[in-house]
Amino acid sequence: MALGKDYATQECSIARALEIVGERWTLLVVRDALYGVRRYNDFLVHLGIPRAVLAARLQTLTAEGILDKRRYQQSPPRDEYVPTERAIALWPALRALSLWGREHFGETQLRHFRHLDCGTELGPYGECPACRVVVPVADVLMEPGAGLDPDPADPVSRALLRPKRLLEPLDTETA
Repeated sequence: MALGKDYATQECSIARALEIVGERWTLLVVRDALYGVRRYNDFLVHLGIPRAVLAARLQTLTAEGILDKRRYQQSPPRDEYVPTERAIALWPALRALSLWGREHFGETQLRHFRHLDCGTELGPYGECPACRVVVPVADVLMEPGAGLDPDPADPVSRALLRPKRLLEPLDTETA
């Protein structure tokens, strides 16, 4: 029996979510957008994704209201992709997948996520153990961990070696 291309027969919220974010690369595009990646070329070089695949993923994510496409330059026309509330709502799922991957595949910690207000590392559900609050994504400070390549080839990875707030646009010019 051939594998279907959708989950039409499934009465399940996970199946409905997978229709939008379940394709290969999609959650990595969303992850990068939350990290501050905004521009097509930056997604391209950081992810190593084929151009046609990236274009299709960005189109789907924009059509579904997960990313907002905004013009930042008129001539030649250039757009950036900004995470919406729908993208921000995916943060707990991305965080959980990251923790699951590290626990079950023995990865060295690549990034630390801290509460900007107090510097405490976030708990598994995005909570600050010291302040006893769930930390809004905009108040999360991301810092590089020991597992990252200290001399990456692409400008996005170099820029992500500096501590930064989630959602703030990534500056690859000074990386």
